[in-house]
Amino acid sequence: MQTTVSSNQSISGIRYAALSLGLFFVVLGLAGFVPAFVAPPANFVPTMGFGYIFGLFPTNYFHNALGILFGVWGLAAFTSLTGSIVYSRIFAIVYGASAILGLIPLTNTVFGLIPLFGNNIWLNALVAGIAFYYGFVKSAEVARSTAA
Repeated sequence: MQTTVSSNQSISGIRYAALSLGLFFVVLGLAGFVPAFVAPPANFVPTMGFGYIFGLFPTNYFHNALGILFGVWGLAAFTSLTGSIVYSRIFAIVYGASAILGLIPLTNTVFGLIPLFGNNIWLNALVAGIAFYYGFVKSAEVARSTAA
């Protein structure tokens, strides 16, 4: 009986992690399109769509659109356990890779497409860690408890 309760809590935790990440990135992506939430760069080189969300995270229109896409995918993945696990795993890999790319000076803008430097590095690493935990660690616990 105890494993059933623990398994159900793990299942809902995995699903709600996908929902939380999805909501966070939809809000962050939409905020990037609202001029009131985007501060201009310090050197104020006028670049279409480039700025800092809440004065912290470098962004541009393409970066905002990708955030919204990953967010909507997270909201859709919430509807099933399998979808949530797949979402969390892919999210962890993509955002972990983007944190690493942000550390390398040659690739910290993904060749001019997406700004991955500055505070985006630790944000991407943090959300990748959360997604990794729910996509790989918690899902393995669920698989183990359902197999027993």
